[in-house]
Amino acid sequence: MLYQWLYSLSDHVSAFNVFRYITFRTFVSFFTGFFVCWVAGPYFIKSLVKKQMGQIVRDDGPASHKKKQGTPTMGGGLILLGLIVPALLWTNLVDPLVWATLVVTIGYGYIGYVDDSMKVTKKNTKGLPGKLRLIAEYGIAAAVIGVLIWKYGFSTVVNIPFFKNAGFDIGWGYMIFGPLVVVGCANAVNLTDGLDGLAIVPVIICATTFAVFSYIAGNVEIARYLNIPHIPGAGELTPLAGAMVAAGLGFLWFNTYPAQVFMGDVGSLSIGGFLGILAVLTKNELLLVVLGGVFVVEALSVITQVISFKLTGKRVFKMAPIHHHFELKGLTETKIIVRFWIISILLAILSLSTLKLR
Repeated sequence: MLYQWLYSLSDHVSAFNVFRYITFRTFVSFFTGFFVCWVAGPYFIKSLVKKQMGQIVRDDGPASHKKKQGTPTMGGGLILLGLIVPALLWTNLVDPLVWATLVVTIGYGYIGYVDDSMKVTKKNTKGLPGKLRLIAEYGIAAAVIGVLIWKYGFSTVVNIPFFKNAGFDIGWGYMIFGPLVVVGCANAVNLTDGLDGLAIVPVIICATTFAVFSYIAGNVEIARYLNIPHIPGAGELTPLAGAMVAAGLGFLWFNTYPAQVFMGDVGSLSIGGFLGILAVLTKNELLLVVLGGVFVVEALSVITQVISFKLTGKRVFKMAPIHHHFELKGLTETKIIVRFWIISILLAILSLSTLKLR
C-alpha cells in the first residue's frame, strides 16, 4: 500500500494528491506489472529450464505439437508476480473486494502449481485427479464469496445483460451459483490454453473490459447515470485489472509464437479464476458468457465431444478443444490464434455496449 503513504505526503507536497485517483493508480499499476514481467522474464525462464520444468505434450495431440516437448512450463508464475507486486503497491488492501480477488487468484494458482508439478515430476499429462481439483477450486471460491455475503453484505442479485433493471435475487443460492461461475471460467481458460498466445490475449481483452466495468460500478455518479448497480469498493479492482492486463502483455512478450515459455495450469487456472471472480464482484456473471465467449466455446467443444463419444461412440470434432479441430483441418497455428483474438475483441465491444443498453 505504497500509494497510501505517498498520498499522505500530499499535505506537504500537492503533487502527491494524484495517488488518490483510481485512474492514475491504474496507469502506474499497469506499467509496474509490465516492467516486473519484462525484467524478470528471462531469469524466470532460465530458472525453469535449470529445474527441468519442461512441457509434457499429450500423446493424442496434433503431431505438430511434438516439437513443443520440453519447452519450459509453469510460466504462469511470472503472470502472478506481475499481478501481485503492483497489487501490493497500488491497491487498497483493506478493500474486501481486492483481497477476495487475490485470494481466489493465488489459491487457484497454487492448485495449478501442484497440478503442473505432478505432471512434470511424473512425466505424464494427468496431474491432479479432476474431482479433487474441482473440489479445491469450488471450496476456495465458496469460502471467499460466503465471507463477502455474510460479513460485508455482498449482493446476491444476478443481473441480466442487455435489459434495463432486469435481475433476480437468488439469496443464499448464490453460494452455489457464484462459485460455479468462478470454477467454470477457470477451467474454460485452462482448456483454451493449447496454442502459443491463444489464451493470454483473450484474457488481456477480458481484463481490460472488467477494468472499465469495475471503475464504473465503483463510481456512484457514473453508475447511476448508466443505470448500473453501484458496488462500493469496486473501483479498487480497476488497478488490479490493469495489473493483470500488463502482466498478460509481459508474459506474451515471451509466449508469442514460437513460445519460449508456457503458462501451465498455474497460469491458466489463476487467471481464469481472476476473470471469474471479477465477473462475480462486478455483477456481470451472465455477461461473462458473452465476454468470455472464446473460453465458453472451447469448454463446450470438450463437453460436446465427451458426451457424443460416450452416447454414440462418435466424435463431433476431429479433436477437442476446438482449436485442435481447426489445426487438424489444415489451418495454421498462427491463423487460429489471431482469429480467436479478433473474435475476443468483437465480444468485448459487444459486452461494453450493454453499458448503454441497460
